[in-house]
Amino acid sequence: MSARELVALGTASQVPTRHRNHNGYFLRWDDEGFLFDPGEGTQRQMLRGELPASAIHRIFVTHFHGDHCLGLAGILQRLSLDRCAHPVTVHFPASGQVYFERLRDAAIYHHAAEIVPAPIEVPERGLAVIAETDTYRVLAHRLAHPVDTVGYRLEERPGRTFLPEALAAAGVHGPAVKILSRDGVVTVGERTVTVDEVSVARAGSVFAFVMDTAACDGAVALARDADLLVMEATFAAEDQPLADAYGHCTSVDAARTAVAAGAHRLALTHFSQRYQSVDGHLAEARALFPDSVALRDFDRVAIPRRRAAKP
Repeated sequence: MSARELVALGTASQVPTRHRNHNGYFLRWDDEGFLFDPGEGTQRQMLRGELPASAIHRIFVTHFHGDHCLGLAGILQRLSLDRCAHPVTVHFPASGQVYFERLRDAAIYHHAAEIVPAPIEVPERGLAVIAETDTYRVLAHRLAHPVDTVGYRLEERPGRTFLPEALAAAGVHGPAVKILSRDGVVTVGERTVTVDEVSVARAGSVFAFVMDTAACDGAVALARDADLLVMEATFAAEDQPLADAYGHCTSVDAARTAVAAGAHRLALTHFSQRYQSVDGHLAEARALFPDSVALRDFDRVAIPRRRAAKP
């Protein structure tokens, strides 16, 4: 079964430290790879994490502050250098089009990869669908930061799990199972069997990415029922005034968001360089939302698949 996991490539905020690189997060989702907010050094971090540039299928930029995008230039050039064989779509706020273009053409190189810009016109309120495939869809929501910023939500499409006993009782086996899965109905002898008779519903997994924002309704909407919420916790609770002043969250803000959204797991990141340790952040978050982790560079967090409902 294909893997689903988050690889933290960088977990610092405005300034990297000796132990934390600028932002960068790689989401392995079945046969595709999604890169979020590639800050400086992301290309090297991917190398250290044994992730080739060719593993990237989509890039998501939340906003164009440097710690979230300055690595994009190197990533795009690397895709061309490696002759990436598939198109790579880059999603970003439409107001940042000029910054995307500057980063794409920041240096001289031969454009050998197909890069597909996908600027997002996000409404002032509500989730907007920005990408869809047969197996998942991606939504975006505006966040509360001094510059145009969006968060992202990946939803696996709901599916069904076949029940072996029910299939056997209905006489459905071999190629007929594939037909039933594809068409939702199959004829066995003189009987018509529907997919609902021999399977149970299975909800899709959800991943949410919320970066650089004050606590807001948009963050909660993105994180609703998420199996994994990756969220900034730039400041500890004692520095809430700083968070409010600069449009950021504390560890408590992140935990409250996870609680309000009914998220399943919270991964804190984007820590200010002012903190020598983030143990305090983690303790504050766990006091409100026990299933919290504080990401370190190169941590890997598995994203579980949803189980089918009991018949």
